[in-house]
Amino acid sequence: MSDGIYILANDVVYDQLVALLNSIEANAGKEIPVCVIPYNDQLDKVKAEIASRDNVTLFKDYDSIAYWDNFATQIWKNYPRAQKTWREWGFPELYVLPMHRKLCALDGSFDRFIYFDADTLLMGPVDYVYEKLDAYDWVVNDFQYKSDLKFIFDGSSEQMQQVFNSDNLQSKVFCAGWFATKKNIFSQAIRADLLNKLIEGEAEVMCCLGPDQSLFNYMVLKSAISYYNFAFHDCEQATGNHWSSQFDVVDNILYDQGRRLTYLHYMSISSSAFTRLCGGEDVDIPYRDVFLYYRYLKSPEKRPKSFTRPSQLTLMQKSTISFIQQRVNNIKLKYRNFKDRINGY
Repeated sequence: MSDGIYILANDVVYDQLVALLNSIEANAGKEIPVCVIPYNDQLDKVKAEIASRDNVTLFKDYDSIAYWDNFATQIWKNYPRAQKTWREWGFPELYVLPMHRKLCALDGSFDRFIYFDADTLLMGPVDYVYEKLDAYDWVVNDFQYKSDLKFIFDGSSEQMQQVFNSDNLQSKVFCAGWFATKKNIFSQAIRADLLNKLIEGEAEVMCCLGPDQSLFNYMVLKSAISYYNFAFHDCEQATGNHWSSQFDVVDNILYDQGRRLTYLHYMSISSSAFTRLCGGEDVDIPYRDVFLYYRYLKSPEKRPKSFTRPSQLTLMQKSTISFIQQRVNNIKLKYRNFKDRINGY
C-alpha cells in the first residue's frame, strides 16, 4: 500500500510551496512521496523545483483534472444564488474553480494520502494520520467546528435538515485545507449521485464564500463515509494549527502547551505577502522566522540578509488594495446579515 502527500500549487505560491516541501522533508522524512496538483498552467517555477527533488512529482492525469473541473462547473453553474452573489461581489462566474482540483487526489497513485494546501507548514510526523485511516475513510485535524456554520453551509435550517437529516451538523464540519483519505473513496456511482442531488437543488445549502470547502463537506456528509477529527474526538490532546494562535517555537518547531503541532496553516494571508517577504521586503507575517527557515532550508545563502520598508508609492498602492478588500469584506458581511434575516436566525 502506497502512502503520500498531495499539494495544490502554481508559481503564485512558489515560495510557500518550497517552504512546505522543505518542512515535509525535515519533519516527515525524505522518503515520503509528494505529488503537486497544478492549480493552473502557471508552473515554470514549480516544474523547476520538482525537477530538483527525487521524491516530488507533478500530477499529470489530465483526464482527472478535466473531470473534476467539469464536476465543479456543473454544480456552480446550476446554482443561481451563487452566480448572482459572485456577480454582485465582482468575482468571476466560477469563483476559485481551480481550488476544486484538490479532488484529483482521489484519482492519483497513492492508496492513502494527506492533502496540504500550499499555505501550510508541516511541523511533525504524520504516521499517526495514516494509521487512523485504517479505521476511518476521512481524517481531519482542525477546529472548524467551533466557527460559524455559515462558513460551510448557509442554507435555512429547514433546508439543512432536509438535505443532511442531522441534528449535530456543526460538530461534523472541517477545513478543506488539510485532510487525509483514500484513493477512490467516492465511487463513480456515489459521484454521479452526489452531482445529481446538487444540480437538482441541494447546492442551495452550500456557502458561496468557500465553494470548494463547502463541496468537500457536503460530499463527506452525504456519502456517509466514516469520518474522524482529531481536534473534536481527541480535543484534549489535539493542538491548534491556525497562525493566529499563540504557539511556542523551539528549534523551528511550533508547540501548543508543550504538544508539538502537526501543521501550521497560514489560511487567509495573501500569497503576495510571502513573495514580498522573500524579495527582501519587511512584511509582518506570524512566525516569520519559522517560515523563512523552511523556505531557505536548502538554500540558506539566498535568504534575505536584511529587510527594507516599502516605498511611499508602494504603501499607497497597498492602501488602495486594502481599501478595495475591505469593501469586498463589507459586501460579504452585508450578504451574511441579509441571509440571517431571510433565514430567521
